[in-house]
Amino acid sequence: MIVILAGLPGTGKSALARALAQRLPGAVLDKDVIRAALFQPAYVEYSLAQDDFCQEIMLKTAAYLLAMDAQLPILLDGRTFSRRYQRERVVEFCRQVGAVWSTLECVCAEETALRRLTEAVVRNTHPAHNRTPELYRQMREGWEPSAVLNSSSIPMPAETLVSSRPCTT
Repeated sequence: MIVILAGLPGTGKSALARALAQRLPGAVLDKDVIRAALFQPAYVEYSLAQDDFCQEIMLKTAAYLLAMDAQLPILLDGRTFSRRYQRERVVEFCRQVGAVWSTLECVCAEETALRRLTEAVVRNTHPAHNRTPELYRQMREGWEPSAVLNSSSIPMPAETLVSSRPCTT
């Protein structure tokens, strides 16, 4: 299973991904960690092209992991998935490899996200150095709603997701 963790910066995607990966167990593929591993700082550009490239590396890695263990939950993190084509690419990938998929959209109060982002900038604790309150505002304005609605589109606190029993297939 592929889980797309969508949401604006600072809404808790990474924390939820790590908690779910531990609980299930599953694997987290984090675009920001992949970018930091692939590109020296002078070559990091935070462009859509570089983000798309890193997403493709995430999907290739997911294919490799699923070939080893088809039941492994894989959590795609580090990208907001704010644009339809980004989500559609993952859905297309899932069709190609025969994997089921789900999207978890993380949301929180704007002031909470902005506080988290500001703290991470001050402490330099996140690998993506463009992850700022300004990026949050830009992403919020450019968010493209998902055309896909399903029965799992039910608001639920992250604690409920993490404390739920593991998924079975």
